[in-house]
Amino acid sequence: MKIDLGLPFALAAIVIGYFLPSLLGGSSAIYSAFLLIAIFAVMSYGLDLIVSDMGEVSLAHPVFFAVGAYTTAILSVRHGVGPAGTLLATIGVSLLFAVAMGLITLRLREFVFSLVTYSVAVVALTVAQNWNFLGGSDGITGLPAFEIGLFGFEFSAMTDRELWPVGFLLLLVTLYVVAAFRRSRLGHAAMTVHLNQKLAIMSGIDPQRTRMYVFLVSAPITASAGWLYAYQRAYVSADVLSAYFLLLMLTAVVLIGRRVLLAPLLGVTVILFQEKFMSFGGYIDRIILGCALIVVLAFIPGGLIGAFRTLRQRLRRPSPKQALEAR
Repeated sequence: MKIDLGLPFALAAIVIGYFLPSLLGGSSAIYSAFLLIAIFAVMSYGLDLIVSDMGEVSLAHPVFFAVGAYTTAILSVRHGVGPAGTLLATIGVSLLFAVAMGLITLRLREFVFSLVTYSVAVVALTVAQNWNFLGGSDGITGLPAFEIGLFGFEFSAMTDRELWPVGFLLLLVTLYVVAAFRRSRLGHAAMTVHLNQKLAIMSGIDPQRTRMYVFLVSAPITASAGWLYAYQRAYVSADVLSAYFLLLMLTAVVLIGRRVLLAPLLGVTVILFQEKFMSFGGYIDRIILGCALIVVLAFIPGGLIGAFRTLRQRLRRPSPKQALEAR
């Protein structure tokens, strides 16, 4: 009788992942690093769907991250809405932004698509820096602590250690959503459009509608990261639209390899490990991040997994002398 060990291994990995910060010492710095890894990984998974599954490079995804952060800040600070309400609002507002951005950009392809989405990001940054409703250059401060109560269950988090369960749960939900998407009809349609648009049309798939649906799945994922990031920082400013977050997302998506479920999580882990525990200073770390993206795109477009596979194939390939001897 064949026994499927997939579920027990998955459950064991989840338990180990949750308690890993404690196993590594449980200091405030460790919990802070793990919480940020969870938040930025969720942020990156939204872009991963666009890059890996749709085959486009969106440079406007920090806008969705900012939408989540600003929606949370405005509703919690000015209207006293709790985390559950701000999360629902974040999802709703991000979907509206996704529809608007999709109608503008999804008819475009390749570098034109990227240029237009980058322009959207630049406009959003300028608006956030200068619009008083969003706090201008000072941003919105004084976010309340994360407190939620549902069906008699109450949970509050004042520190990164206490907020870690929320970040871990958000990461697990995101992994499930991404995996389910790639098994779904929409996921297969997106890959067909990506690989062969003519074949997709012949198969009855509408490329523009498919791209819009992928955007509608992607946007709330990245926005939900902004939602939790706002509570983690307790303030929101225009820096959530900075180039750093775009570089972080892009590098995390391509560093390990595309269409690998854990790749963005591992990519973010590598990046933040360097920044948190092997830092050379803010500016140098940004240079390292940018150079890592350049190296991957220019020399190992398949990511580290692709480079490993290529190396393994070369090692397994017999030398000319061995090939002659075999004959």
